[in-house]
Amino acid sequence: MKSTKTVGGTAMRSLRGRGALAFAGVGLAATLAGCTGSNTDDPSPSAEAAEYTSTEVTDGTTTFIVVDNPGDAPDLSYGVDSGVTLLEETVDGATVAFKDMNGNGTLDTWEDWRVAAADRAADLASQMSIEQIAGLMLFSSHERSPADGLTDEQKTYLSESNVRNVLNAADNDASTVVPWANSMQAYVEGLASAETPYVPVNFSSDPRSTAGSGGYNAEGADISRWPSNLGLAATFDTEIMRQFAEMSSAEYRALGISTALGPQIDLATEPRWLRVGGTFGEDVDLSSEMAAAYVAGTQGSEGTDAWGSESVNAMIKHWTGEGAGEGGRESHIDSGKYAVYPGDNLAQHTEVFQAALDSAAMMTSFSIAIGADGEPLYDDAVGTAYDQGRMSLLRDDNQYDGVVVTDWGTMSSLSDPDARYGMAWGMEDAPPAERYLAVLETGHDMFGGINDATNLLEAADLWQEKFEAGDEAEDALTRFQESGKRILTMVFNPGLYESAYLDPAASAEVLASDDKVEAGFDAQLASIVMLKNDASTIAASEAADWKDKTVYIPQSFNTGIDGNFGPGEETQYAGLTLEVAEEYFGTVVTDEVVLKDDGTVKEYIAPDLSDVDIVLVGMSSPDNGGVFTKSGYDAEADEWFPLSLQYRPYTADGDNVRKASIAGDTLEDGTKENRSYFGNTSRIANEADLDAFERAVAAVDESGKDIPVVTVLKAVNPVIPAEFEADSDAIIVGFGTSDAALIEVALGMYEPSGRLPIQFPKDMDTVEAQLEDVGRDMTPYTDSAGNSYDFGFGLNFAGPIS
Repeated sequence: MKSTKTVGGTAMRSLRGRGALAFAGVGLAATLAGCTGSNTDDPSPSAEAAEYTSTEVTDGTTTFIVVDNPGDAPDLSYGVDSGVTLLEETVDGATVAFKDMNGNGTLDTWEDWRVAAADRAADLASQMSIEQIAGLMLFSSHERSPADGLTDEQKTYLSESNVRNVLNAADNDASTVVPWANSMQAYVEGLASAETPYVPVNFSSDPRSTAGSGGYNAEGADISRWPSNLGLAATFDTEIMRQFAEMSSAEYRALGISTALGPQIDLATEPRWLRVGGTFGEDVDLSSEMAAAYVAGTQGSEGTDAWGSESVNAMIKHWTGEGAGEGGRESHIDSGKYAVYPGDNLAQHTEVFQAALDSAAMMTSFSIAIGADGEPLYDDAVGTAYDQGRMSLLRDDNQYDGVVVTDWGTMSSLSDPDARYGMAWGMEDAPPAERYLAVLETGHDMFGGINDATNLLEAADLWQEKFEAGDEAEDALTRFQESGKRILTMVFNPGLYESAYLDPAASAEVLASDDKVEAGFDAQLASIVMLKNDASTIAASEAADWKDKTVYIPQSFNTGIDGNFGPGEETQYAGLTLEVAEEYFGTVVTDEVVLKDDGTVKEYIAPDLSDVDIVLVGMSSPDNGGVFTKSGYDAEADEWFPLSLQYRPYTADGDNVRKASIAGDTLEDGTKENRSYFGNTSRIANEADLDAFERAVAAVDESGKDIPVVTVLKAVNPVIPAEFEADSDAIIVGFGTSDAALIEVALGMYEPSGRLPIQFPKDMDTVEAQLEDVGRDMTPYTDSAGNSYDFGFGLNFAGPIS
């Protein structure tokens, strides 16, 4: 029986019955995020309901078949031109289909979806060559333009280097992402042959669901938006964390993404570190609980702990913790390549990862680990990927058998031809093939940001030479097949071999669905921390209470910071988005902006506040730069300078500032480089945020009115409140939240419930006194009401939250 119908605007031809599809050639798999492909012409139970059905679906570019297996059996999908052959078996009285992926007419172990993922992976890996597995061991560089379709460059690395793990760094526009993902899946299907086993594409992504600041975030409004990791930690609620993980993973799968490059669970023990906002904070217990909940929710499906159509592989990072960079400097650049452990506290940084060892994968850190004595914690001054000691801690002591991946850039050096960046710290001068060999010897499986297998295949030859010389315990093929088993398990886990295609109509139902958007916004509200509320400045209110009120929101600018990819550029902005504020207030006023001839800010002129009812001053954490900016070292002046948690210039000349750094390069004369910044001054790109606050306070004073000033802090690091607390009537803090959520809490439309996941320090002196590898070791700031801004502090309308 045949029928034609339209579902979600997509024309579909349905073929019902046993053996309806019998094509010659190799059978090939695919994934359908959130789509069952079931035929609903006859919803009543019947004998036919115990047999699979097949449906044709198109995204406008690629056409594929969906096989709806009865009961709990997984659905299948494959390209219409793939030549797949379906194999049938009777399971519990029902006729179910399997894909004959190698066209041999036999249901092999790796083709049988009833077999455990690890066993299927072991079977397939044992049949693959070094060249084939080498492609699986590569994770592609960032792909940012799906609107361009499948490019020649992508076809080259998929066909010539056998790459099957692709980093989707594009936006959330399903109209371009879905056709691109499907076309790539169809292309790799076409590469399969009797000699080349089929492996679907495993798309990955950096975090893309954060509502506001707090790390990498993909553009596009068509997914739900949540707090940053630090904001999720501020809820102190693992159920919210679990809900986020489950809902965001379902959206990832609707975009074709089956591996999350996260969560980032580094213990943020150094408050100046540029990536604190991506972590769960500095407390080992809170971070461990949040990490475990995140991994469980990400890898589960439809509210269960089992792998399924909404599951995503979690790749926890960065073993064994990047949060101890000396002086807060970041390991993406040479100035931050050393993590230091003056408190001998590597164990706590490891403990967080031990709470999430059931993750499918793990990414290692860039940095070189240095002890209080200035010597490497283990034998060599090399990054984790090359460090036998830290990798033995993972593989041997903690018996981790998941996939281990280098971070992107680890295999490159700035000394390599045409390199724009390189983080092969400690191995910069080694030939590329020797770097790959060293990383293979530490027990890594995959190499991040690599599209070409040439250097890895050379490393395989070097490995084999060492084996034949008696210097390796196993031959190169055995070593590669070990990694192949782990990597393929990561592909089998979420069901990619059964179904790798995306139905655009089904994806649309999942992405930014009402329940997910609402849950994400509720989580944002729950994450916001109220630090100060003098005289109940913020009190319970309704939206209607503000519709006839006037708010003043000051303007600010950020000078930008030079980086690896170009000079910094000034950006100008209102502290809170004026268009968002207009949704809550009758009138929104802001500063007059006076520009110089070059378009940069000359001055701001505050408005007359005679009719203003409230002032909301939006401020971001003091901006020391990003991961690829020149933060902490000025190469032209050959000067080290401090990172700072205050807006105004900070000169590092106190008693607690190191006059000799713990870590530094070994110089040509055998002495150690001194990376101390003693006596030098910070460089904050958004000092104008504090100018905006002071301008607002002065305008209130000039008005002669008692207008409340609410400071709305968008934090990605701890902040020293001393510069603005006394003149603030109320202070709220958001970690990666939207302006709408911040405004609703600032107006009392939601009672605050968040608490600080990190200490807010008293001053820079206590920041200098703390140890980079030890959490919660600063003197917290105490405000004019006597409240200490310590870890776990937060207010609700009644006072401190117990």
